Amino acid sequence: MAPRIRTPNHALAALITETHWNNGEFARAVNRTGTEGGQRLKYDDSAVSHWLTGTRPMPKSQAAVLETLARRLGRPVSAADAGFRDRRDPPAVSTDTVAELIDLGSLDMDPTRRGVLSAGLYSVALAVPGWPDGLGRFQQLRTDPHRRIGMAEVDAVTGMTGRLSEMDDQYGGRAVRPLAAAFLVNTIVPHLRASASEKIRKALLSAASDHLYLTGYMAVDERLDQLGQRYYTKALELALAAEDPVTYRTALRGMSVQAVELGHGAAALRFADAASAVSQHAGPRMRAFLSGQQAHALAQTGDRRAALAKIREAEAAMEKAESAATAHGSYDPASMNYHTAQVNFLLGDHTTAIQGLELSEKMRSLVYRRARVRHRAMLGEWKLQAGRLEEACREWHSALDDYPHVQSGRADDRVRTMIASLRPHLSTACARELIERALPLARAA
Repeated sequence: MAPRIRTPNHALAALITETHWNNGEFARAVNRTGTEGGQRLKYDDSAVSHWLTGTRPMPKSQAAVLETLARRLGRPVSAADAGFRDRRDPPAVSTDTVAELIDLGSLDMDPTRRGVLSAGLYSVALAVPGWPDGLGRFQQLRTDPHRRIGMAEVDAVTGMTGRLSEMDDQYGGRAVRPLAAAFLVNTIVPHLRASASEKIRKALLSAASDHLYLTGYMAVDERLDQLGQRYYTKALELALAAEDPVTYRTALRGMSVQAVELGHGAAALRFADAASAVSQHAGPRMRAFLSGQQAHALAQTGDRRAALAKIREAEAAMEKAESAATAHGSYDPASMNYHTAQVNFLLGDHTTAIQGLELSEKMRSLVYRRARVRHRAMLGEWKLQAGRLEEACREWHSALDDYPHVQSGRADDRVRTMIASLRPHLSTACARELIERALPLARAA
């Protein structure tokens, strides 16, 4: 038998050239990306050389390769783009949206599937359906003629989502998300398949989109970022089906917050800009949130002038807003000061940033326990960087007061950062005392 002749992968070679990486640098970047998805990849420059001669990475590793290229180049990169699939091959056939929601929620309900949930890569270059371009592209839901719903069912979905949001604020996403996933599968999905008037159908789609956004937010809180991104994407689809710009903006806003927390400023700005593009008729509170989020993302990308301009826009809109609402996703003066603090910190004005975050915490309602843990821990980090060790320890002690009551991956991250930051200061009594208190709590979490 004649040996198989491999065709050099010119498409991949062109992409690597565009990254300005050599083969070794590219391999190491792929390994780092794979680690995020739970893979222990050990590629080196020789592996990249083999890919360039026509060998393809294992299917389970291709996602890491493609995501690495996408992050470096700032655009989606498909398997065909990288020469890993023939462009003439038919695309994968997707299931209908309701079936995808069942798969997503059922997986999330099962505590034995934690390893599966934590696998998968957050996509920086994820393409999202635009407004209004995405309108009308949603696949019509198949309905059950033997089941019919009315506004009472829609109100129940809205009410349950609100209750779950309140619990999430107090106890964290890890504690509440399985309840949200079960409600999605057992209640919302059957409603989506039921017959209804056009008005009721759109109201239900909006309520379901809001529920998916909240569930995605809780997944992000647990640091299951790819899972959260999947929920957010489905929330966008249902918002488009409902022709509802409010829930569409809400999902995009959540995607921007997630991206900026992960350090992907350009992606955060893209999502925030997309949300802002459909905010012409939004109220001042929503405009303040979107401008504040744009400012945060702009500051992370280093655009000082634009970031400060957006913060001024947010402050002007906040002055026009009504008194703070309590519904999930609301934006109040505490949140406004948080955004301002983040922008100032990223732009190098750490003193003003600390003052802003302190003011934010004074304004924040006591019901937002998880935010209190995260932001007071952040104050500790900022004050330590400013050389104010004893003040930092007091902030961290305050965060630990609430920490045992919160099941949150993001809060866990802040406590781990605190412990690591204090180790060089163990000669100081307040640092030793704080670590002695924190270590058992971290182990329990």
